[in-house]
Amino acid sequence: MRVLVILAHPRGEDSLCGVLAQALARGARAAGCRVRFVDLSRLRFERDLLTRVPGDQPLEPDLLALRGAIDDCEHMVFVYPTWWGTYPGLLKSCLDRLLLPGWAFSRTGSGTGFCGRLGPRTAELITTMDTPGPVYSWLYRAPGRQAMARATLGFCGVKVTRHTRFGPVDTSPPALRRLWVCEAHLRGRRLGEQGPRGVAGLAGDRLSAWLAALRLQFYPMTFIAYWLGAVLGTGEGGELDPVRFWLGYGMLFALEAATVFTNELGDRGTDAANRHWGPFNGGSRVLQDGRLDPADLGRGTGVAVCAVLLSSLALLRNTDNALVLGPLLAGFAVLALGYTVRPLRLSARTLGELDVAVTHGVLAILVGHLIQGGPLGDPRPCLLSVPLALSILPSITLAGVPDAAADRQVAKRTLAVRFGRRTALRLAGSLAPAAALAMVIVQMAASMSPYGLVTMLLAATHAMALAVACRRVAARRPVPSRIDGLMVLSLTFVLWFCVVPLVRLS
Repeated sequence: MRVLVILAHPRGEDSLCGVLAQALARGARAAGCRVRFVDLSRLRFERDLLTRVPGDQPLEPDLLALRGAIDDCEHMVFVYPTWWGTYPGLLKSCLDRLLLPGWAFSRTGSGTGFCGRLGPRTAELITTMDTPGPVYSWLYRAPGRQAMARATLGFCGVKVTRHTRFGPVDTSPPALRRLWVCEAHLRGRRLGEQGPRGVAGLAGDRLSAWLAALRLQFYPMTFIAYWLGAVLGTGEGGELDPVRFWLGYGMLFALEAATVFTNELGDRGTDAANRHWGPFNGGSRVLQDGRLDPADLGRGTGVAVCAVLLSSLALLRNTDNALVLGPLLAGFAVLALGYTVRPLRLSARTLGELDVAVTHGVLAILVGHLIQGGPLGDPRPCLLSVPLALSILPSITLAGVPDAAADRQVAKRTLAVRFGRRTALRLAGSLAPAAALAMVIVQMAASMSPYGLVTMLLAATHAMALAVACRRVAARRPVPSRIDGLMVLSLTFVLWFCVVPLVRLS
């Protein structure tokens, strides 16, 4: 492994940081790493950024050499003292001059609006300080680590794998400092033996990738709808059967996981071409970032489908509505997986939006109702599912607007592709008042009070705000490629139709 050790103490190798940096470099070389050592105090460069455009100020030969060293390395080790909570001005000046747009990062229409260009390199931080560790971490909230690991290196695509702090230095005896030097040497040896992430780090990265692939931010909506149906199924004054409840939700969770995984696989083409992905659209990016491969997601889909089958069989053995629940679960699975999986592939046939509204709104409530033994003739689950499904349609329709250009390239005919982004925006804006009107009708028709007057007024206000916002965005020239604010407004709109009735009927 090619390792770059950067010493950022103004006194250079005569400092404790210098001794620690040299010890780590020796350990890494002893473990077989190719180590390059750079002492920033020996570099000659203008410390201040003097031009309005950073790239207009030429890099001095020493900075060009440091850039070449970063280009050549796989792992960086920054060794510096913690002064005033962060790092010395020497390191800040070097980073100001060196991390230029076009090399360290670039602007993009996706994600946060910026894309780091120095990945997949890793880095670790070794710092000395006089502040006690708990005070630095808990009281000051580790400002230096946050600045380096997230706002600087992380921004540029570099993953910081470890932060080692040695201190307090001012009260440390010589024997303790010798132990620190030995530990730094061992850190270097472990780089060659275990890699920059180590066994625990690799396991954590793997777990993080699977959590990202699951896209857990979208699961609460299904859970709340299912919970609402379960409450309706228990009847007035009844209690939930916890075994049936969690077994049923386990089945829904596994089905949603299988749906998400197959969607990642089916949308590889559009996700790769998408230049406007964000937290609500464009997939989880685990395939595009190389964190998982298609074979991983294929195996994950298999495990999820097996979990769906086993939990469904267990449910059917423990319910009185097996003759109705069995076909309902089968239809639920077909519609959920059919969002992406052939031969249905509903998302490519302008039926994906309706499919999501039906599965997450109507079927989730009905499944919860039947699992708890609710009577088949009870109209309440169907009544409550209609406004909920209508409230889901705006958000799923809007999610296709940023993806439209990429979806069009792979013939994925969402509403935004078939009818255009402006029409999709106007349609989403029209569906919100329709959901609020359906809420009023259900409140008047049902033999219960699932919403209440205040909720209906607030939901109507939210609906009008969403409708006006959609029309304003549709009127802009050109239509924005990112509509994150509009997505938040539409997703929170759904809460009136599931959280409020759940609270009122529980």
